[in-house]
Amino acid sequence: MRRTRLQRGLRVILVAMAVNLSLAATKLAAGIWGHSNALIGDAVESLTDLLSSLIVWRGLAVAAAPPDKEHPYGHGKAEPLAAAAVAMMLLFAAVGIALQAGHALFNRHEPPEAFTLWVLGAVIVVKELLYRFALREAEIMESSAVRSDAWHHRSDAITSLAAAVGIGVALVGGPRWAAADDVAALVAAAVVGFNGWRLLRPALHELMDAAPDEDDRRRLRELAGEVEGVQRVEKCLVRKAGVQWFVELHIEVDAGMTVARAHAIAHAVEDHLQACLPAVADVLVHVEPYEPGFRS
Repeated sequence: MRRTRLQRGLRVILVAMAVNLSLAATKLAAGIWGHSNALIGDAVESLTDLLSSLIVWRGLAVAAAPPDKEHPYGHGKAEPLAAAAVAMMLLFAAVGIALQAGHALFNRHEPPEAFTLWVLGAVIVVKELLYRFALREAEIMESSAVRSDAWHHRSDAITSLAAAVGIGVALVGGPRWAAADDVAALVAAAVVGFNGWRLLRPALHELMDAAPDEDDRRRLRELAGEVEGVQRVEKCLVRKAGVQWFVELHIEVDAGMTVARAHAIAHAVEDHLQACLPAVADVLVHVEPYEPGFRS
């Protein structure tokens, strides 16, 4: 399973890297030749896309490694760590684009060339298609890192759209509206920054062992309660590492039951959860005596 997931993720990353390298070079050349700060800023954002894809690939590779002596719970945290790194890159890219556009806004420069609009039109289509491809794969893989990279592609498409609007206004309005190109770059920076923050929060939550959704925890309780001999599930704690769940359950069994029988029930609970939910990597079951009418 790990192998297939890594291969699938690697395919997504290689496609993204090839596309981003081509787009970054095209936008940078067109921005310099066409006198467009918005397009140059967009090219910089594409370069961060390229680097983020490398980070995501490395994160997936590390997360796929089996547990070892130093990491008995596996390496799943490498994935949200990669997602957080990509999100931070988005935030830094937003600051860089904003600083460049702000400087250009108060300094006269040549208006952009008309051909830059055609370049941006092609870029928007390609990046939107890349976003949809990466997001679909991320949902199949249940990968926060690949999902983060997908949204990086969407933010690039949005910055390209903002740049196109700014260039269009500058071209139609003439020299008096040349600053529209720089304003568009500022808008793009705001969008990139927002996406960076939106991606950073869930990555940090996962790194801090935030619990899964209530529906997932309820499902775990229900599955544990289906095992014969379990009178009640007193507590259910879950933490996520990549796509794997590590579960801690406190179950209540008949107080007069032998230790051997209670141990067998605990094993049955573990087996049942892992059979029904492949994402469950490990289950720690704590057995307590069942006391009717008592809830701790």
